[in-house]
Amino acid sequence: MPIATNFDTDNRTYRQLLSNGLTYQIPTFQRDYSWGEEEWEDLWRDILDVLDKKEPARYMGYLVLQTTDNRSFAVIDGQQRLTTLSLLVLAGMSLLKEQIQQNHNAAYNQKRLDQLRASYIGSLNPVTLQSYNKLSLNRNNDRYYRDYLVTLSDSLPQRGFSASTLMMRKGFLWFKQKLQERIGGSIDPGMALAEVIEQISDGLFFTVITVSDELNAYRVFETLNARGARLSATDLLKNYLFAVLAC
Repeated sequence: MPIATNFDTDNRTYRQLLSNGLTYQIPTFQRDYSWGEEEWEDLWRDILDVLDKKEPARYMGYLVLQTTDNRSFAVIDGQQRLTTLSLLVLAGMSLLKEQIQQNHNAAYNQKRLDQLRASYIGSLNPVTLQSYNKLSLNRNNDRYYRDYLVTLSDSLPQRGFSASTLMMRKGFLWFKQKLQERIGGSIDPGMALAEVIEQISDGLFFTVITVSDELNAYRVFETLNARGARLSATDLLKNYLFAVLAC
């Protein structure tokens, strides 16, 4: 199958990916969240290299995106990485929320929390607490992500949800523990948390391939060996057919 030539390619940091009102949608029939502790550990080691200045930046592989307006993007490849980084940011925001609840520099930490949400997660309606998110997950994972993780709920239910959704919950808590350990002993934990997330957002970068046509997007994806568990040819064909049928 020949690869498409009508696509754009550039390098973007995590911060640049989420700037200027850009939004990302995991297509409805894409596979569920599937990363576990092995992948989290690998990502965290990469992050530590950046935080400890062992490397100026860390390459995170390819993202394959499909768009018609260069504002809203369907994520053809890269959903596991984007979702996991979002979980990490939310874990840091949850720790900031705890600092506020404990009245530790509450005013400053509220500003940090609000800015991190606006920069990396999306807007939150102050009345309904409904979120308009920069990242929307697939049909099996999005409700939990939107209603519990993005809202920084004090209660994260476990019953009645799929194994992949509960893996997201576990990942959120896993990164929360890692971040807590990272800032342990800091004079100003809120400032330390914000600094960690800012370093991550500038220190991780992707090669982004943007295609306007769904078929060519899947053709591009088929040629790449991106990070994380890869889809089989059968999964790839199934996802493409479902994407076409959903239009």
